[in-house]
Amino acid sequence: MNSFFSLFSRDLAIDLGTANTLVFARNKGIVVNEPSIVAINKNTNEVEAVGKEAKEMLGRTPGNIVAVRPMRDGVIADFKVTERMLEYFIHKAHNRKMLVRPRIVIGVPSEITPVEKRAVQDSAYRAKASEVHLVEQAMMAAIGAGLPITEPSGNMIVDIGGGTTDIAVISLSGIVYSRSVRVAGNEMDDAIMHYLKRKFNLLVGERTAEQIKMEIGSAFSLDKPLSMEVKGRDLIEGIPKTITVVDEEIREALAECVDTIVNAIRVALERTPPELSADISDRGIVLTGGGALLRNLDRRIREETGLPVSIGDDPLTSVVLGTGKLLSDFKLLRKVSLD
Repeated sequence: MNSFFSLFSRDLAIDLGTANTLVFARNKGIVVNEPSIVAINKNTNEVEAVGKEAKEMLGRTPGNIVAVRPMRDGVIADFKVTERMLEYFIHKAHNRKMLVRPRIVIGVPSEITPVEKRAVQDSAYRAKASEVHLVEQAMMAAIGAGLPITEPSGNMIVDIGGGTTDIAVISLSGIVYSRSVRVAGNEMDDAIMHYLKRKFNLLVGERTAEQIKMEIGSAFSLDKPLSMEVKGRDLIEGIPKTITVVDEEIREALAECVDTIVNAIRVALERTPPELSADISDRGIVLTGGGALLRNLDRRIREETGLPVSIGDDPLTSVVLGTGKLLSDFKLLRKVSLD
């Protein structure tokens, strides 16, 4: 009987992110990597689309359909919608098999409150999980980036996601210092939208702002200037308008967000025990998460701290890969889980 049930308890690791949700299935690798967005029909309260299809609808839906981001700042903002989104992704990971009740490991921000923790667990249980373990995203990012977290030496990781930037100093499988600031990718998109509105009276949506950030955004001056044509709506005349923006302007728009992240790293360094500080000055700081891909962010942090800075091999998937490794190492899971 047990072997029959073990067929159906296919373990999953989930990086439940503000921008994207990634699901890692044991023995299969990453099976889902989609935006954390759900499109809901307000008239029927039915889910119209989840993930990529729902993202396509952002800013383009008719009045009765709303595209909702149920995660905000790395935690659940809309309980019911998160549950439905999780259910959809779990079914997708198991090829729509209804009988599956997987054990699930979920990465959460380091400064999550007990209430928020409970909300994540309840959502996973309602989405038919048999067991739920919560782990800190920064720790998972460090494991995913291949840092030697079990050794008695200091490792510093900065995971810049969609809703939060998690900074942690790790030694002997434990977190010596951790801090989570609610400034990350989404905040950068908002900063670009506000800047264009203020400077050019141009209204753009979040998809356009994200595109600008990815194409010409930077944290430190570039060797070769970049520019981009941006289409939006003129706030004064109310008609479509196209302008050209340059990297310097977008750098100015992102300055406050980047400063917040850099300052949080400085505070972390100040609060690190001296023995571990010496290790960090040798090994440097490792950046992961989508925000690590912002041009010259590593260079900016290097200039400000004087420490070596490197970007993880696959920054976008570090958290889910680290969480995935715990599926086959329950001894380590017991050490690092928040339960």
